[in-house]
Amino acid sequence: MPTRLVAFPALDAARDERLRGEFVDLELLNAVDQAAALAAMPEADAFFGKITPELLAASQRLRWVQSPTASLEHYLFPALVEHPSVLTNMRGIFSDVIADHVFGYLLCFARNLHRYVRQQQHRQWAPVGSETARADFSVGPGQVSAIDTAHRDLPGATLGIVGFGEIGREIACRARAFGMRVLAVDARRQGMLEYRVDCLPVARLPELLAASDYVVIAAPHTPETERMFRREQLRQMKPTAYLVNIGRGAIVVLDDLVAAIAAGEIAGAALDVFENEPLPAEHPLWGMENVILTPHIAGASARVAARHFDVLRDNIGRFLSGKPLLNIVDKQAWY
Repeated sequence: MPTRLVAFPALDAARDERLRGEFVDLELLNAVDQAAALAAMPEADAFFGKITPELLAASQRLRWVQSPTASLEHYLFPALVEHPSVLTNMRGIFSDVIADHVFGYLLCFARNLHRYVRQQQHRQWAPVGSETARADFSVGPGQVSAIDTAHRDLPGATLGIVGFGEIGREIACRARAFGMRVLAVDARRQGMLEYRVDCLPVARLPELLAASDYVVIAAPHTPETERMFRREQLRQMKPTAYLVNIGRGAIVVLDDLVAAIAAGEIAGAALDVFENEPLPAEHPLWGMENVILTPHIAGASARVAARHFDVLRDNIGRFLSGKPLLNIVDKQAWY
């Protein structure tokens, strides 16, 4: 009996053709609608796409489910968590792209590029820092001006990473190349020796926050990380530190973030993900000069589509040959 993989929503024609040509022992059922997917589920050994409680209940021999996403907070449901099938996801395909995005933020904050871009729109020539010290141009040899201190150096600064998975590790690699000290907190604490990172248990998050000049949230949305960053955590950061969130919007309470920035408890923030998306036009974050906002595009890249297909293809080959699958998920932990 051939191994049956049900794909729903249906794969595009190009991917469907490539998989059929490569895996002759695979019966690929490309379901065009919910009814077709439901009819195919009793004989399905594997599933790719958006599985629902109804589809799962119809299955009789399902052994593997491949999520088309890396995040799983909107994918998992109780019956799937308890089901004996193995769940895999797409983690890792965005990691280097998102890490590049993070360093775009950090360089903006270090060199005030976000402020200079805004000044450029008004044809304004004003070095940041000159507004606080008009005597900058009379500074003597060896002295440091307000303009100098308003522009930071990444070498020697401390980067704190919350969540040391695939994305966190890519961020750490770039931080090391910039000469930064790197701290991390992670529930699993894996990879700390390979990446030369001081990886702390989550209970020591306050220690990381107090030591970091930049704090990057690269954690998934789980029951443990939801609303993890509130006013209390923000007050544990340096008043000169910046918060970056490219993890999940549910991790940071935005009202608390706005209050902390307005009170000068942190220097600013860069966000790609938000509690509610799109961020409402009237939200106060839009008007804050020391905040950078991007519309959930940190993982956008022309390279991702090919990587997405490669994970699916590799895992099909592994499933058919009985080899361990890539990106196996701990369903209880959501990642």
